[in-house]
Amino acid sequence: MGPPRSKKRRPTFRRLLKTSGVKLENKLKNRQLKQQNVAKKQRKEQKKLRQAVKDAAIRTPRPLETYRKRPEEEEDEEFLESLPTDMMEEDDLRQMTAMARHASFITRDLSSCGPVHGGKKRSSEVVRSYEKVPRKMARTEEKEVIHLLPIKDKTGVIPQSMERVVKTQLEEEEEEDSAEEPDEFENEGALQSGAVLTAEQREQLRVHTMNEKRQRIASLGSAIVSDPYSNIKRVKELRGMLMESDASVAVTVRKLVMVSLMEIFKDIAPSYRIRPLTAAEKAAKVKKETQQLREFEEGLISQYKFYLEDLEQTIKDWKQKKKKRSQSVGFQSYRGLAEVAVRCLCELLLALPHFNFHNNVIVALVPLMNDPAKKVSGMCCDAFRKLFQQDKMGGASLATVRVISGLVKSLNYNVRPEVLRTLLSLRIKEVEVKKDLEDSAPKKKFMNNKEKKKNLSRMQRKWKKAEEKLDKELLEAEASESKEKKLKVHTETLNIVFLVYFRILKKAQKSELLPAVLEGLANFAHLINLEFFDDLLNVLQSLIQSGDLTNRESLHCIQTVFTILSGQGDVLNIDPLNFYSQLYKMLPRLHAGMHNDDILIVLRCLDAMLTRRKKQVTLQRAMAFVKRLSTLSLHVLPNATVGLLAANRSTMHAFPKCDFLLDNEVQGSGFYLPELDEPEHCNAQNTALWELHTLQRHYHPVVRCLAVHLCLGAPSEGSAALNVDLSRRSPAELFNVYSVKNMTFNPPVALPGTKKKDRFVGGAMLLDMELQRRAESAMTAIGEAELDFNTTHTKTH
Repeated sequence: MGPPRSKKRRPTFRRLLKTSGVKLENKLKNRQLKQQNVAKKQRKEQKKLRQAVKDAAIRTPRPLETYRKRPEEEEDEEFLESLPTDMMEEDDLRQMTAMARHASFITRDLSSCGPVHGGKKRSSEVVRSYEKVPRKMARTEEKEVIHLLPIKDKTGVIPQSMERVVKTQLEEEEEEDSAEEPDEFENEGALQSGAVLTAEQREQLRVHTMNEKRQRIASLGSAIVSDPYSNIKRVKELRGMLMESDASVAVTVRKLVMVSLMEIFKDIAPSYRIRPLTAAEKAAKVKKETQQLREFEEGLISQYKFYLEDLEQTIKDWKQKKKKRSQSVGFQSYRGLAEVAVRCLCELLLALPHFNFHNNVIVALVPLMNDPAKKVSGMCCDAFRKLFQQDKMGGASLATVRVISGLVKSLNYNVRPEVLRTLLSLRIKEVEVKKDLEDSAPKKKFMNNKEKKKNLSRMQRKWKKAEEKLDKELLEAEASESKEKKLKVHTETLNIVFLVYFRILKKAQKSELLPAVLEGLANFAHLINLEFFDDLLNVLQSLIQSGDLTNRESLHCIQTVFTILSGQGDVLNIDPLNFYSQLYKMLPRLHAGMHNDDILIVLRCLDAMLTRRKKQVTLQRAMAFVKRLSTLSLHVLPNATVGLLAANRSTMHAFPKCDFLLDNEVQGSGFYLPELDEPEHCNAQNTALWELHTLQRHYHPVVRCLAVHLCLGAPSEGSAALNVDLSRRSPAELFNVYSVKNMTFNPPVALPGTKKKDRFVGGAMLLDMELQRRAESAMTAIGEAELDFNTTHTKTH
């Protein structure tokens, strides 16, 4: 029998094909992986070799004696030195001397040298031979030559230069690491020993740490400001100190860093808006200076954005009472940090209105105007008032007004009145949407065709034509573009303001915003469109007649109406008699004490009601107002009295027949009715201005001067005329000039005399002769001898 048959099943041809394909794929994959691994190892070895060669090249060769020698080597060297040198051949000695002069021979580690015919060595052994070379060798500092100004003498020009030591990058990194490591160790040590230290030692440690942080902030800030183009990356380092984790100094350091960064950005920010570069601009080749400027702008924008986000996050943490993971700052410190952040945002709002992210700052600050914390809301409101006052073109004002309008609407008109009172600071003088360019552009005289042909040649006429065309285009562009843009922005801003005001008048008449709305309407009434006059007058009249308004609110309504009628509304055929009666009725109820600002509104109303509308006012009405104002001037503060007398003077100039009030004669029938609230029917022509005689003895010198001037008929010329300072100022200006808000006399009042009177001057004539004789004898006795209260006097009968 033959050999036993194998139990394994013979593979079929298909199975062989299938398995052979899989094996081939696996073999190929394994071969590729081996090749990759070999290539990777070769690259690593080559990299190590290059690094070793580079390290050996930068080292300065040292003599062999400086290396540390083993005892065996020292014994071998002693044996070699003991041998006589004449046993060596001259050729060998010369070759050894030549080899000794090369640095490779000197720096080579002779102990690592193997046999010459050692066969193949692995690459790892080659690396080991380089690893045996000492790492620490003396380095010579690289020197850079600085060329100075040359010196010239008799022999000629002598060039001058100076060497500057340049530190390598590795040395700088080692120094920075060594400078940073002690701080970390100190902080760790402080944290570890914080529980062991006493209170006094902890305070000393805190003061020491705080001084170090301050010096660090100062050094970084001065470096950035001195050279912002090169040190813009240090802003990130300074901004990193906002995350100070040392609980003892965290709050103070963060505040200092916030304020320091704010001042730095104010100083280094350019006077233009930085726009992002397009892909084509980034791909284009530019000069080195341009590339440096682009890098500076990119870094500045990035760090400024992160800084604003940090400030906004600080405010959000305070509002949300959000506890951070780092326990370095407690809840009680959130408000202080938030106030500093708000202050920094307000400063940036005013200092960089042209720079990037200004609208983001506006959006962050406008809601804080309605904050319950008075300090925060006060800072924000003051910042926006200053922004409105210094904004000439109106772009920032328009953005702010839009955000305020959205805030008022979103909160359903439940905002603080100070939010709307900031709108009174808007610099809007005119709102003319359409105006001819030729009227606004400066006129320039151009030559006509006859003058050109007469005075110029053909070539000169050709050049003249081109110059005139260019000048005309420049004049039009200069005169119309900026002005049209400014008017357009102002018009849009005022439309949003009036939209806010009209919404409140329509939907929230009983809210606390109504006084601010009426004050705003009175301020911008001359700019209201004619289309709204009728509806606005009806609304204001219904508000006054409702009786729900205070005196100040009613005065604002009256001021709004007459500002409209004295401006664009003079074309309307409206007789506001009810508003005259309302003001006449309110005059005796005005505040006469310290809070007399209502008098200023009255003076403005009188200027619009009597002086500007003198053709629509009757003489009876004017005389009634003059009489009531004279009565009011008796019991108000001196600056208000000056303003009211000046208003009477203007009225007497506008209505010369008011001099009837300076006589005792009666004009017509009836008696004067001072308590009647209708100026047309109170018979003011049958009274006299007796108040002026009382005011002539007033303690204020200006009041006395005006009272005497009015008693003489308010002449414009002559000895009784007023001086220039009083005559050329309006009543409202005089009210402000002689203000007594500081509770001091303006001008100062002369002190009474200290000299005592020796006898009775007034009142002595009222006594009878006997009493007058006794009084004179008593005064004579007092003058001759001093009174002695110790002596007894006997009473004689």
